[in-house]
Amino acid sequence: MFNRDRWNEILEALNANRFRTFLTAFGVFWGIFILVILLALTNGLKNGVQAGFGDFATNSIFMWSQRTSIPYKGFAKGRGFNFKIQDVQVLKAKFPELKYVSPRNQLGGFRGANNVTRNEKTGAFNIYGDYPEYIDQEPMDITAGRFLSYSDIQDKRKVAIIGKDVAKALYDEDEEPLGSYIKINGINFMVIGTFKKSNSQGDQEEDANTIFIPFTTFSQAFNYGDNVGWMAITANDNVSITNIKPKIMSVMRELRSVHPDDERAIGNFDLAEEFSRVMGLFTILTFVGYFVGALVLMSGVIGISNIMLIVVKERTKEIGVRRAIGASPWSIRLQILQESLVLTIVSGMTGIAFAAGIIWALNFLLSQSGPVENFANPTVGIGVVITALLILVISGVLAGLIPATRATQMKPVDALRME
Repeated sequence: MFNRDRWNEILEALNANRFRTFLTAFGVFWGIFILVILLALTNGLKNGVQAGFGDFATNSIFMWSQRTSIPYKGFAKGRGFNFKIQDVQVLKAKFPELKYVSPRNQLGGFRGANNVTRNEKTGAFNIYGDYPEYIDQEPMDITAGRFLSYSDIQDKRKVAIIGKDVAKALYDEDEEPLGSYIKINGINFMVIGTFKKSNSQGDQEEDANTIFIPFTTFSQAFNYGDNVGWMAITANDNVSITNIKPKIMSVMRELRSVHPDDERAIGNFDLAEEFSRVMGLFTILTFVGYFVGALVLMSGVIGISNIMLIVVKERTKEIGVRRAIGASPWSIRLQILQESLVLTIVSGMTGIAFAAGIIWALNFLLSQSGPVENFANPTVGIGVVITALLILVISGVLAGLIPATRATQMKPVDALRME
């Protein structure tokens, strides 16, 4: 029980040798400080990588056609082929668990030849033919105007949504892009929207140099017919796209007359699998952080236990006197445990407070310097603080248990004889 007399005894015991007490407490302080900082840095890396994926629907795969590697149905090995627009409806019908199946076509590239002009200004940009739902798969900030609609798809309208760097390249600073016209490979398109992607998986420079037009308009204007360059496929939230991917590939091979065992004919990138792999890595890093922090903390706890043994030895005569005048073994044991707990918890909470200050300063510097690639918002949750408190309490009890037991094992007569 924490009464005033006992508190005074604890404080006097800790103040008897302040330098020794400080060095002993520093081990616990440093251990808990390292634990919290390691977990905060791990969270910072995790947050940075998650920001790299942006708002993209991570339960997605991208699928494209390649050359066959096995001859099939009279077709030779090495045959090239294309997906077809009707394949989209087949996939939607066969797989109701799919949320989006977006066919896509691509033209040019902002590092390629000039393919877009406006008056005397020209530029080389990525041109994508897309459906309206693609904005739900890869969310973007529409800074002015709107994105594609199904009216644009049905009427095959010559409209375009341009990235921020496209607008900078083709327009003066005081010009309004909306309602104006640009030429893509000599064909006029009216600008109906502008966008930016603050966080994106991949090349942000390429994203800013992108133009979206309706898929049907793309196919007609650039003579793609019913061909599909590639597809972005997203499953419902309660379904893993990775689990149904083999069935999707099997159906696509059947539709395109590809050998069922030809794994190379259809390429794919499983974003869900990649995201899961990265998150698994951070689970391991979190475990490593706890493990390393616990080892450092353990060294501090061992130091406290050793010092408490020394304190018990120095106070042997005092313990003998207290036992002789009627103090119970439990009373002696409780005092030693309380001294150990106070030393452990105070030093540990100081370590947590210092770590919180370092984390705050790090976040402040990040907010002043701007985003850092693959690192953002290093923080720890309240769960980590509660866990740290539990570790401190358990550590304090363990550190004082052996000295407290030893103190109660001494007979009062023997203790009084000790010099």
